[in-house]
Amino acid sequence: MKHLVVLTGAGVSAESGLSTFRDSDGLWQQYDVMELASIQGYRRDRSKVLAFYNDRRNNLLTVQPNHAHHVLSELEKVFKVSIITQNVDDLHERAGSTNVLHLHGELRKVTGSMNPNDPKCIKELPLDQPIRIGDKAADGSQLRPFIVFFGESVPNMPKAAKIVEEADIFIVIGTSLVVYPAANLVKYVPRESPCYIIDPGNFDSSLTHGFEHIKTTAVAGIDILKEKLFDNQGL
Repeated sequence: MKHLVVLTGAGVSAESGLSTFRDSDGLWQQYDVMELASIQGYRRDRSKVLAFYNDRRNNLLTVQPNHAHHVLSELEKVFKVSIITQNVDDLHERAGSTNVLHLHGELRKVTGSMNPNDPKCIKELPLDQPIRIGDKAADGSQLRPFIVFFGESVPNMPKAAKIVEEADIFIVIGTSLVVYPAANLVKYVPRESPCYIIDPGNFDSSLTHGFEHIKTTAVAGIDILKEKLFDNQGL
């Protein structure tokens, strides 16, 4: 099986009804990112940050995977598929994808404030159960969302880079490649591997030189991509 590595971003989740962060009508137009999504903001006002992420967790209960999520799952019948996602939702998993690496954390999970990447502190919490002040992790520290806040390192980047280095085919869907360090992953793609981007936006040509651009949304573009992949594989 050819190894298909897919980097996904907010544009995939947006078509399921989840608000993006950076678009003109995104969450950062409504909220102060440094107050609500930075480690400094969390240290200043934990209650405010927990309330924001409890809302995000509740909102995840109202949405379902879309056509793009389902097609990516179905591609596992033909390819070895590794999904690296900037999204913190679980829509890829709900659609049936079995190999998903989250770069920025997962809304379904919580962890400790002292050592957020300690496996002993990371656990799932039902989305309809809020994280409250006083809730404790295994190490005794305050529970917090298992999210990579601004100002924190992205612990899964080395693992993601290694996966991209093994790509026979590399695909970017629903991200404008302006978020770092995730955007740097394109630099690890093997030179001989075909590359595709599905997104209605424009890109820095220095990052995407040699990529075939399917200039539309994830849902509209996924079948175009599937046809190209199957044609190239003689399927």
